[in-house]
Amino acid sequence: MGQSLFFIYFIYGLAFFGMGLAMAMESWRAASLAEVRVLHPLAGFGIIHGTHEWLESYLLQAGSLGTPLPGWLPWLKLGLLVTSFISLAWFAFQSLRSVPRPMPTGLRHGIIALAVFIVFILASYNITSINDQIEFQVLLDVMARYLLAVPASTLAALGLLYTARYAYRSNQAISKWLIGTAIGFGLYATTHIVVHPMAAFPSSLINTVSFLDVMGFPIQLVRTVAAIIITVCLLRATQQTEEARRNELFLAQQARLAALEEQQALRRELLQHTVHAQEDERARIARELHDETAQTLSAFTLELAALKDEKYRKPETKQIVERLQALSHDMSQGLYRLVHDLRPAQLDDLGLVPALRFLIDQDLRPRGVDITFEVIGSTRRLDPLMETVLFRVGQEALSNLVRHAQTREGSMQVIYAQNDVALRVSDRGCGFDPTENFRPPHGWGLAGMKERVEAVGGVLNVHSAPGEGTLIEARVPTNEEEST
Repeated sequence: MGQSLFFIYFIYGLAFFGMGLAMAMESWRAASLAEVRVLHPLAGFGIIHGTHEWLESYLLQAGSLGTPLPGWLPWLKLGLLVTSFISLAWFAFQSLRSVPRPMPTGLRHGIIALAVFIVFILASYNITSINDQIEFQVLLDVMARYLLAVPASTLAALGLLYTARYAYRSNQAISKWLIGTAIGFGLYATTHIVVHPMAAFPSSLINTVSFLDVMGFPIQLVRTVAAIIITVCLLRATQQTEEARRNELFLAQQARLAALEEQQALRRELLQHTVHAQEDERARIARELHDETAQTLSAFTLELAALKDEKYRKPETKQIVERLQALSHDMSQGLYRLVHDLRPAQLDDLGLVPALRFLIDQDLRPRGVDITFEVIGSTRRLDPLMETVLFRVGQEALSNLVRHAQTREGSMQVIYAQNDVALRVSDRGCGFDPTENFRPPHGWGLAGMKERVEAVGGVLNVHSAPGEGTLIEARVPTNEEEST
């Protein structure tokens, strides 16, 4: 029996010690202060009580071998027992704090019954009748179980039961394991009514000796079963809690991603609206300049021509008129370039490819910049916004080539694929580091291209390195009707 009891104590201590470590680790990951307040005393109970049971097994083994023991060791064992039950009582108190108010009727009746039980125990035992130290230690052991273990375990079971009831709606799996833990604590509370035999009732009738005689196995075996039930159910509840926590985190992340996607969609819509508004305003200004200012300037030029042809005009006056005609011609050319830069008529009337060809032929080749232009795929008209975005990207890319690439040669490709259109502008110039320059204020042009392309759901890629040239590629999706 001694060897079997030693093994039971070892398993008993192992179950509670493992439970205590698990609850201590869980308290570090607790999401709220309320969880920490509950888990800390439970972890303390498990670790301390597991240590007590291992010490109990050691004392049992040492006693069977006749090993002399120091006198303070039984007091240490008793101190561990009392401390563990105090931690359990604190856990029960924290568990009851989580029960919503007003307190349920069943819980109030349970507390009243425990109070009556405590008063009865205190009235039944007389400490003045104790004559020696060993009997005093036995009395303290009995009182610790009656006055601490039984009330604390019972209240913990009641608190867990009501917590499980309120948790049932949100998570049935956790509720199920909390009920299992409450059953384990209820069984554990019952086992502590069986104590060391003493002269006073109820330990004179219900004690470890009478239990062994009736049942044929020690009460410690039942306590071990209760400890295993508590530990397994708590670990499963912890796993379910962690899973619920991960699900909540996943849902929170999904909600955040959805909010970011919505924000990105709003941002793209705003950028599209901005591009539309900008291009419309440019077109309006270009029309006004062409229809009003250009016509007025043309009329002014004709009047000058008529004035020049008048007979008998003085030579001095004729020279002034000729200079005014030259200035009027320069103003007309500047106005034409301004109208073209604001909104090229070729883009609206003929489409992307003719507008880009005109840009290269009229703006770059006269300045000595040689740009090879190539179209790959079947040319077709795109959505006006898409054509505008690609044209502006090409315009800005060619402008950057002239100003920064330190080369007079480059190439441009327009690639028509089935689901998208790509514009590529490349050169073999000095190049740059995109990670350093693709940020305002030094990279406003690149940033503007990127914003325009992303506003229509496209992608802008910039490939460059110092001394290796630059490739700018804008790729936008096509969702328009095709036409040749």
